[in-house]
Formats: sequence, C-alpha cells, structure tokens
Amino acid sequence: MRLLLGTLFIGILSIMTYSTLAAPAPDPQASSQYRDGKFRNPAPMKKQSLGDMARIWWTFMFNKPAGTVPTRAIPVRPLTRDMLLAAPDNTLYRLGHSTMLIKLAGAFYLTDPVFSERASPVQWAGPARFHKPPLGIDELPPIKAVILSHDHYDHLDHAAIKALAAKTELFLTPLGVGERLVDWGVERKKVRQFDWWQGTEVDGVRFVATPAQHFSGRGLNDGNSTLWASWVILHDELRLFFSGDTGYFSGFKEIGAKYGPFDVALLETGAYNEQWPDVHMLPEQTLQAFLDLRGAWLLPVHNGTFDLSLHRWQEPFDRIAALAEARSVAITTPEMGEALDLKRPQAGKAWWREVE
Repeated sequence: MRLLLGTLFIGILSIMTYSTLAAPAPDPQASSQYRDGKFRNPAPMKKQSLGDMARIWWTFMFNKPAGTVPTRAIPVRPLTRDMLLAAPDNTLYRLGHSTMLIKLAGAFYLTDPVFSERASPVQWAGPARFHKPPLGIDELPPIKAVILSHDHYDHLDHAAIKALAAKTELFLTPLGVGERLVDWGVERKKVRQFDWWQGTEVDGVRFVATPAQHFSGRGLNDGNSTLWASWVILHDELRLFFSGDTGYFSGFKEIGAKYGPFDVALLETGAYNEQWPDVHMLPEQTLQAFLDLRGAWLLPVHNGTFDLSLHRWQEPFDRIAALAEARSVAITTPEMGEALDLKRPQAGKAWWREVE
C-alpha cells in the first residue's frame, strides 16, 4: 500500500527524490535479494494494474469511509528524560506507529523514529498524526542505536534523522538505507548496513536483520533500490522480534526456528486491506505470524498514529485482540508513552475503545 500512496501522492505533488548519494553504497549485487537492478522478495508479488491503482486512489481521495481518524485525542502518557533515565532495564515505550524506545543494559535503542507531524515528503499535506509523541527528540537521552526497517515515510523521517544524528551513536539499517542517512549528513562511521541474516553486537546487545516481505522507495524513480527487513534483538535471555512492514510469508517460521521463542513479538497490525495483501498483514495473518515465531507476548504496532488505509482507526486493535483471545494468545496493548516491562509484560487496557 505504501507504493500506491507514495508513488501517486508524490507524483501529484511533483516531489523529486533526494540528491545523489554522498558515497558509494555497499555492493547490492552481493545480496541474494538483488536481481535485475533491484531488491526483490523471494516470492512473486501481486501486481496492481493502473486501473486498480486509480480506483484505490480515488477511494482515498474522494470516498474515504468514516472513522479512519479519531474525532478526539487518543491517550498519551507524557515522558521526560529523567523518567527514562530512572527506568529499569528491559523497558519499552511505544512513542507512536512503529517508533519504540527500548532500554537495554542501561542504553536506549530507537526503532523507525518518526516524530514529524505528517508521514509525507512535505509537511503541508499527507497523513497527519493522531497524537503528539510522548516526548520530543530534544528530551530523549543519548541513543545507543537507531534501528531502521526500511525507507518509507512512515518509518524513516528525514527531520527526525537530522535531529537524532548528533545524539545517536549508531544507525543500523538494511542495505542501501544507510546511504540515504549518509546523504542527509549522518557520519558514515555511525552507519552499519546489513543484508538479511546479517547482524552486529552493540555493547552486548545482538541485532540481526531478518527477512520481511515488502518493498521500498521514497520517490518516483527509486522503487526497491534499498532493502527492507525485520529485526531480531537479543540481550542475555531476552529475545525480541520487530517486524517492520511485511506481508505474511514463510519466513516467519524460519525466523522462529532460528531465533525463537521470543519473549515479545512486535508485529505490524494496521494499514492493511485485502487489495494489498502481499505487503501488509491482515490481523488473522498477524496472529499466524506470531504463532510461527513462537512468541510469548504479542505487541501489535503500525497502528494508532496515522491514517494509512480504509479501515476504522480502532479496527486493528479490535480484530487482533479478539483473535488473540480466541486462541489464548497473550497480547499487550500499552498506551502511547506507557512503560512496558519486556520480561513481565502487562496486558494493558483497551484504551482505544474509549476514543471515538
């Protein structure tokens, strides 16, 4: 779906891609995912016809269903730097969409940081936030590493990267995404790029870039020029999985076999539709992915911050909560800014049902 929104929206606005990359990228041809000049998924993807794309775009622009945006503010628990510094290890804070702040071994790690008002190439149009982040970038403590899943606007925020560059020690990215960061002014020595199944260790915390089924691109002419990935995060006996964006695919079972069982699996549950099943999971597929991964607790993400599909904004929470209850799956749904103990997660309340 990001391809439909990104390509058409950017085409209408005549937004051009960012300037030529500042330094040579890692050789993409060394990746088994790189073929015929682009990164590709192992399984063939459904191709949308121009007619399909036009009908979807028309619906987005002129026939959007009611309820895709909340009519009043959703609950957000404000955070401060002092609160974060005083928090125990193995604590996660959901800051919005797919942006998580995780404290491990006394250091802070940030996934897919998006702090801008809009997930868009411009800040005067495009999907706007439902809520402000629980704290601003200036209030964040020093960040040991930023972990990026791919380069779409709702996961890679240019303004946030610029603001984070000075206070972040490392940026961990799939192949090619790091070149964008270097082009934006991030020091190359801070950037580490990985193919699937590659990883690194940062102060005792292990990160592995694992497969995902998605696509990439930020402009009209750069589709699939960078890789996408999910991430495995390991520290002592704690095992976390972060899906990034992905459709359901057989790779979940392989990841679960190699690195599971996971204490908490952060799995995308939002911006889905049966018209684009290859790149975002329906809630039923999210649940199956969780079972494939052999997770103990499910944390549904990629929801509650931006209007990126045609479903009610609360629907992803309602559907995955009902499915989890039916299968006796432990699910945690913290409010934005609420502390989550990753070793002993709490279920949380159904906060979204209190907001129209």
